[in-house]
Amino acid sequence: MLKSFFNYVAVCFLKLLSLLPYKLLVSIGYGLGYIAARIPGDRNKVVKTNLHLCFPNLNATEIDQLSKQHWRLLGRSLVEKSIIWMGSVNQLSRMIEVRSAVDLSSKKPRILVNMHFTGIEGSIILSALAKQKDWPRTSGFFQRMKNPFFNKKIVEWRNRFGGNSIDRQGSSKEIIREIRNGDFIIIAPDIDLGLKDSEFVPFFGIETNTITAVSRLAKITGAEVCMMTTTLKADESGYLCEISAPLKDFPGSDAKADTARLNQYFEDTIRLRPAEYYWVHKRFKNRPNSVANPYNPSK
Repeated sequence: MLKSFFNYVAVCFLKLLSLLPYKLLVSIGYGLGYIAARIPGDRNKVVKTNLHLCFPNLNATEIDQLSKQHWRLLGRSLVEKSIIWMGSVNQLSRMIEVRSAVDLSSKKPRILVNMHFTGIEGSIILSALAKQKDWPRTSGFFQRMKNPFFNKKIVEWRNRFGGNSIDRQGSSKEIIREIRNGDFIIIAPDIDLGLKDSEFVPFFGIETNTITAVSRLAKITGAEVCMMTTTLKADESGYLCEISAPLKDFPGSDAKADTARLNQYFEDTIRLRPAEYYWVHKRFKNRPNSVANPYNPSK
């Protein structure tokens, strides 16, 4: 009973945040990020471990500064989820601008490859604008949460404009059907989802466990593969969601080589704005050839 009460309190709090003036909401997020960066804990260690691994030329002071910049933007993105999950089309349109190198209304089979910048959930704008722009339905993956109440709520919020959330543990037949239908499928393959259907390919010079789903699905469906990134505008007034032209000669004959190609694109993009990447994820937890886990070397 008490847990249920706190769940509803949390929903009310999110709704309250979504009603605040955007500049105030952003300031609150920056404040939370400032505090989080200065609290010792597991996730702070993960961020700094990732930064040390990916930017070995930076000294401890530079790593610390980059870590604080990351937490600042992560704090902002956390409170902005109130708009992502509960905001109106107008709120989302003011917060996120879309620029596309392809005709999004063409309904060609198309996979949009997203990456885990702090603005990753800005992809909701495609779903929000679908009706007025005559765009197809947007489908994306979701990871089940431990809290059943919020698992259900977040799926409802993400689907509120007619989108479709697909369980990562679900059937691949649904995904293939959506792609062939001409609906947008958004895949973010730059996290470690375990060794199944994955390969170790370079990422910042480190052999990194990465799912091969994009290559495999593109080959099965004949879909175009376009890169999609949602990043902060230069003045930090909002986000820019950019969709590229289709990758040339993708997929190739080798899913591992295709996956390495995507990782190289991610790395090149991250180097342009390193503070925005989602460094709190244990990207290197699975290691090849019994190499030690960098987050817990004893295991």
